[in-house]
Amino acid sequence: MKKNTDRILAIDIGGSHIKSTILDADGKIQMDYEKVVTPQPASPTKVMAAIKTLVKGFPAYNKIAVGFPGYVKAGIVITAPNLDNESWHNVNFTKLLTDAFKKPARVINDADMQGLGVVKGVGLEMMVTLGTGFGTAFLNNGVLLPHLELAHHPLTKKQTYDDYIGEQALEKVGDKKWNERLQKIIGILKTVFNYDTLYIGGGNAAKINFKLDKNIKIVNNEDGIHGGAKLWEGK
Repeated sequence: MKKNTDRILAIDIGGSHIKSTILDADGKIQMDYEKVVTPQPASPTKVMAAIKTLVKGFPAYNKIAVGFPGYVKAGIVITAPNLDNESWHNVNFTKLLTDAFKKPARVINDADMQGLGVVKGVGLEMMVTLGTGFGTAFLNNGVLLPHLELAHHPLTKKQTYDDYIGEQALEKVGDKKWNERLQKIIGILKTVFNYDTLYIGGGNAAKINFKLDKNIKIVNNEDGIHGGAKLWEGK
């Protein structure tokens, strides 16, 4: 069997930073991570310019995989609430990347990509990211399920999950109250989804100060970017 020699440019777009590296076909990192600050406002034009600056001088690659912080359907961005929602609506980000870099590209939600990178492939596994917002992904026996924007589901009369546990909420209520809120949310997720394993990632996962159940694991963003190779597996 011919060895897969793909080199994949994996990009993780976040509300605060855009990070990137090169992966081989097995998801192994081929170079140190590089990152730039996410431009404000984070319009498609400015994000594309930031990506071009970020990857200038990178080693050769032949495919692109992107984790995007919003709802992505068939490579087209539907919502991007933590970037610049209005300017991103119905943007074919896949085509923008392919046209700009002359390489085939695949784009999915960032939590979905991180989930692909960390799950063990056993049972119902859920990925939660605690960053600018609240990201989620679901995988069953390693297969990515249709994306649900749980972040925008009402949690209280006035607040969505994003409002309740996102970066702005952390800054407003402080670590102690934020951890209490997170414990409440984990309780809801456990009851509603009855997951076999819950993975928690994102920058604010480091703020967790309570004991987690045995089937809850903390992962880092670098673990998640391995999912970029999974996007191209068998293709």
